[in-house]
Amino acid sequence: MNTEIIKIASLDEETVRNLERAAKIIKEGGLVVFPTETVYGLGADGTNASAAKKIYEAKGRPSDNPLIIHINSPDDAKRYTYTNETYDAIAKAFMPGPITVVMRAKDNVPSETRASLPTVAVRCPSNKIANKLIELAGVPIAAPSANLSGSPSPTKASHVIDDMMGRVDMIIDGGDCEFGLESTIVKIEDNGDLTLLRPGKITVEDLGKITKNVKIADAVTDKLKEGETVLSPGMKYRHYAPKAPVYLLDGEISKISDYIAKRAESSHVAVLCYTDDVEHIKACAPSAFIYEFGDKENELLQAHMLFDILRDADKKSFDEIYAPLPRKEGVGLALYNRMIRAAAYHIIRM
Repeated sequence: MNTEIIKIASLDEETVRNLERAAKIIKEGGLVVFPTETVYGLGADGTNASAAKKIYEAKGRPSDNPLIIHINSPDDAKRYTYTNETYDAIAKAFMPGPITVVMRAKDNVPSETRASLPTVAVRCPSNKIANKLIELAGVPIAAPSANLSGSPSPTKASHVIDDMMGRVDMIIDGGDCEFGLESTIVKIEDNGDLTLLRPGKITVEDLGKITKNVKIADAVTDKLKEGETVLSPGMKYRHYAPKAPVYLLDGEISKISDYIAKRAESSHVAVLCYTDDVEHIKACAPSAFIYEFGDKENELLQAHMLFDILRDADKKSFDEIYAPLPRKEGVGLALYNRMIRAAAYHIIRM
């Protein structure tokens, strides 16, 4: 397949013409990669069963992993799902934005899009390019992250080009994604309570302003149980992972530094390191390659950098990658969720 790449910086007349061509590809059952405020999405017509199948094929994604449909306006959710007052409150507070809501699907959403589940995940992105593309297409755009299944999600056009050239009809280069981790996913239960399926920029604390009844699914921080149904993307055992094994380190910096120093004696080692700890690690393990991961408290910066670092690490062919264990509050929970899966749950406690 020949893949066309178009670069978009602003929504001028030429941009709209290019987006009209991209929308035509979507309407005709093709695949278009586009930027969002979270990560790049691999888009197809969410109401077209054969188009949804193309997404799974392009990603090498298991067909039991449901897709998210992206809509132009929060009100459009009523066309494809059975909304309620809880959805309306979420939409008013956080949409357009990096949040996805799982609700009971209507019959116009094919089973291929929702992985045969009775529910479908709906999101209204705030990225202007994404929003305009959905408007022009006139259909909900089903779009998982535009990476090969299991690998770190793409936050730059170069990441998408590495993974998707020859697999899709068009790639829209809209620059770097603002946040860098996928959207928060919540499921509205029959009683109106919320279950957090995937943490993101919209935190548990934020959701608590909508309802006090927010449950965190066990799979957010722990392995998916044997035979447990995948209710949303990103719940699989190993996900977001580079080729080299990742290990999360929990303990005092002196003990962590000593451990890395020993590993670096015999292995090509990379370390994601908080800014305050860089000099300490360098002094103890001068042969280790250090990725500065920002200040410990700056979790938004860490979220923005994470997938780009993991992808860069792949190009340098490290034997092992070490990173700090994030906290489980605020945006830290989103980092913990992604990093624990990238590490296949390997935590080394000092």
